[in-house]
Amino acid sequence: MKKNFALTLIILFLVFSPQTAAFSQSLSSSELIKNAKEYDGKLIAYSGEVIGEVMLRGEFAWVNINDGQNALGAWMSAALAKEIKFTGNYKSRGDSLEIVGVFHRACLEHGGDLDIHAQSLHKIGNGRIVKERLNFDKASLSLILLGALLLIWILTLFKHK
Repeated sequence: MKKNFALTLIILFLVFSPQTAAFSQSLSSSELIKNAKEYDGKLIAYSGEVIGEVMLRGEFAWVNINDGQNALGAWMSAALAKEIKFTGNYKSRGDSLEIVGVFHRACLEHGGDLDIHAQSLHKIGNGRIVKERLNFDKASLSLILLGALLLIWILTLFKHK
C-alpha cells in the first residue's frame, strides 16, 4: 500500500510539475533560427530580456524577448504578460524571463512570422530604471571643442576687419 502511494505521488509530481523542469537549459535565438525546421511545432524554453513595449491584443499580448543575439516575438495570454513590470528601453532594463512554449518557424496564425506561443513564464531577474550618469570625459572634450570653435570664429572676425 505504501509503495503504491509513493509511486502515485511521484507520478503526480511529474505530471503536474512546472514544464520548465523538463528543460536543462534554454535555447538561444541563433540556435532556434538556424535549426527552425527541427524545432518547428515543438515545446521549447527561451530566455532573455523583455524589450520594447508589451503589446496587448485583447486577451493576448505580443512581447519581444532579446537573448543578447536576436529578439524573438512571444505570443502569450494577457494574464502572463501582466507579470512583466519593466521593459527594456533607453531608460530602463527589462525583466529577464524564461518562457516555455511552442516554437513556430512560420506561424500561420500570425502571418507566417517566426514566433513562440508561450504557455508559461518564469521571471529570472527583475528589471530596473537605469540612471544616466554624466560622462565627464565627453563633457570636457565638448567644452574644449567649443572653445576651439569660438577661438577660430573670433580670429576669423579679426582677419576680415
